[in-house]
Amino acid sequence: MPLKDECGICSRVLPYSYLRKCQRCRRLFCRDCMIPDVATGDPTKMLCLRCARKIVSPKSAGKYNALASYLRFRAAFTDVVKLSFAKIDGIIGDNLPISAYRDQRWWNKSPDSTHARAWLDAGWKSQEVNLEEGYVVFQKVGRTQTVSRRRKASRSEAKKPFTPVHVRIPRTKKPSKTKVAKLYGRLKNLERKRASMPKYRGSFRSKPKHEKKLFRLEERPQ
Repeated sequence: MPLKDECGICSRVLPYSYLRKCQRCRRLFCRDCMIPDVATGDPTKMLCLRCARKIVSPKSAGKYNALASYLRFRAAFTDVVKLSFAKIDGIIGDNLPISAYRDQRWWNKSPDSTHARAWLDAGWKSQEVNLEEGYVVFQKVGRTQTVSRRRKASRSEAKKPFTPVHVRIPRTKKPSKTKVAKLYGRLKNLERKRASMPKYRGSFRSKPKHEKKLFRLEERPQ
């Protein structure tokens, strides 16, 4: 029974001969879920559809995405987080604008601004801001909006019936009668050649060089 494994995209269980390994994520996928390398066009290097999509349309990372990820991580441990402005500079890898140090309205809850949307989507809100000491206190609101969107999308996708892609399993080609006859003839020729060679008893070794130089056959000492 041939070994089988599951495709990482369509989740079909297929034999190993029909699966290929992605050159980027190093996971197994079926041939229908893979394409040649979109960057180089090399047909020998296959990529899965997920890695190809990341290369073609990479996601642009926002300035405050790192702050949103940090708050999502802290949400599993606490409901209130106090961060200094210097700490936020280190998290986002850049300096906050001057208005964040001077104007308290910069830390408002308006989702129109990019920075406020980052912590609001992560499920946090700015509760207290102290410009003199330079810190802000975030409080956890609830579940994130991104999670709810994903759940709605998954529910809508679950209602649609799944239609698997048609699998084209390659058939093994049988060798032609001409090739079989040629191989059979070669084997017979080799057998005849071996049979025609004379057979001698014992083992014959070539004479050493010093014996060939010093002695002849009739002068060899007894």
